[in-house]
Amino acid sequence: MELDRTIFKAYDIRGKYPEQINTEAVKKAIPAIVRAIGAGSGVKTLILGHDARLSSPELYQACREALGAEKDIQVVPVGLITTPMLYFLVNTHKAAGGITVTASHNPKEYNGLKMVREQAIPVSGKDVLKELYQ
Repeated sequence: MELDRTIFKAYDIRGKYPEQINTEAVKKAIPAIVRAIGAGSGVKTLILGHDARLSSPELYQACREALGAEKDIQVVPVGLITTPMLYFLVNTHKAAGGITVTASHNPKEYNGLKMVREQAIPVSGKDVLKELYQ
């Protein structure tokens, strides 16, 4: 499956669910997200959460599965959170980064992934796209 390149935005990955973003797209994107976060050598902790959208638990589970297959990644699954809570948890746990399943302010038919590296520094969807197609 070729990912729709239009879902890779300046501050996140987002699109219409399930046409553009779905479990298959999430699982395909996770290795590139890990590289873009910079969780390279040694065991790294990543915080994982989701918002209250109806499609979020399914995408959250896909993230958990895909992250579980990544070498040297320890996932802290925190469940239902807000984006500011993700930032707080990444800093509190001194994590290498974090991901939350959310499409922020977009309508309910959308969903996506917001990613940060250590110190809750945003990771661009464009950076993930570069990692995917290098």
